[in-house]
Amino acid sequence: MKGTNLGEFEELVLLIVLILQKEAYVLKIREEVLDQIGRSVAMGALHSTLSRLEKKGFLESVMEGATQERGGRRKRIYELTALGKTVLKDANQQRQMLWNQVPDYALKFIYV
Repeated sequence: MKGTNLGEFEELVLLIVLILQKEAYVLKIREEVLDQIGRSVAMGALHSTLSRLEKKGFLESVMEGATQERGGRRKRIYELTALGKTVLKDANQQRQMLWNQVPDYALKFIYV
């Protein structure tokens, strides 16, 4: 499929959105990237990635109502589309196919 290739960071973001489910909003996604992957990400980079994933049709978002905990501010909740789930599964299958072809000895370190 044209335009369905995923970059490394895009794939991580999709996976985190899938993990977070109804809690997949920008600040929580950023927090999970740091906690799970150990990678700090700028808010602008995350917003750009989420926007790009929506344009590709892999994500959709809805604005949730304002809450007192957030000082009356609303938050945008992200969810994978059917296409997003398909692309993520395909990427995983491609990776697994390649990893399955790597000989066991190929990753062993030989110390001299």
